[in-house]
Amino acid sequence: MYIPTFDDVAQAHERIKPYIHRTPVLTSRYFDDLTGAQLFFKCENFQKAGAFKARGASNAVFGLADALAAKGVATHSSGNHGLSLSYAGGRRGIPVTVVMPRTAPEAKKAAVRGYGGRVVECEPSTTSREAVFAEVVAESGADFVHPYNDARVIAGQATCSKEMVEDIGDLDAVIAPIGGGGMISGSCLTLSEILPKTKIYAAEPLNADDACRSFKAGHIIADDAPETVADGLKVPLKELTWHFVSNHVTDVLLATEDEIIEAMYLTWQRMKIVIEPSSAVPLATILKNRKLFEGKRVGVILTGGNVDLKKLPWM
Repeated sequence: MYIPTFDDVAQAHERIKPYIHRTPVLTSRYFDDLTGAQLFFKCENFQKAGAFKARGASNAVFGLADALAAKGVATHSSGNHGLSLSYAGGRRGIPVTVVMPRTAPEAKKAAVRGYGGRVVECEPSTTSREAVFAEVVAESGADFVHPYNDARVIAGQATCSKEMVEDIGDLDAVIAPIGGGGMISGSCLTLSEILPKTKIYAAEPLNADDACRSFKAGHIIADDAPETVADGLKVPLKELTWHFVSNHVTDVLLATEDEIIEAMYLTWQRMKIVIEPSSAVPLATILKNRKLFEGKRVGVILTGGNVDLKKLPWM
């Protein structure tokens, strides 16, 4: 298992610059007053393909040798990684296949197809996803770009926190959502190198709390098909992301479904920006744990904004 280094992050940042946005960092006096903290929102909802995953996907796709790239790339994804890989593959002009749960948001399936990717549906469980994906790769010979358990992907995601620190300086803490752990791993990779005293918190839905249970148990505990409004956070940790979580994360904080929806609603209402439920989990946990963050400078990674506008969770 290759563990990426900060050199990989620096190389990734140069490689993907032509294909990503350097997303803005926004602040909100309302949320600062509400939490007693100084919050800095890194807005990956404004990223290419609508999510931070464009970073890791672009690094993987544009790092491929020509002969390998010609066979295309494939992945399994609940949405954002798949559509981001389709975006990157489209920019390079190579075929992309994405295995997606049949229950994934239609907006995300449409986005994959819109970027030129092929969608193959599976049942909404990790077992089904991996079985159908194995058939796809055997048939096509495509390069597997794992949504998060991939050194190239983690190095790409790490460029997000690198930009945030370059733009706003020292932080007492950084908090990001956790599902499979790609963004958290990237944050650990960057911050352990350039801001080693910064605390790193992972935010997770109570209904899909396998990362929290893994963190407490000291080994990976995987749920097969959890149910949560935060559809991007249903997948379990893997060996590579567990390495970063177990070595660098300060704590894993939980939020209920109602708390996630309320944080999402407040963000739309007060900041006038579109975020998806997964992106709201960090703010939900900050609101729930005010004393932990009071008086601190806190980086909050808003991971994406790909929402089915006809099925908003508060409707």
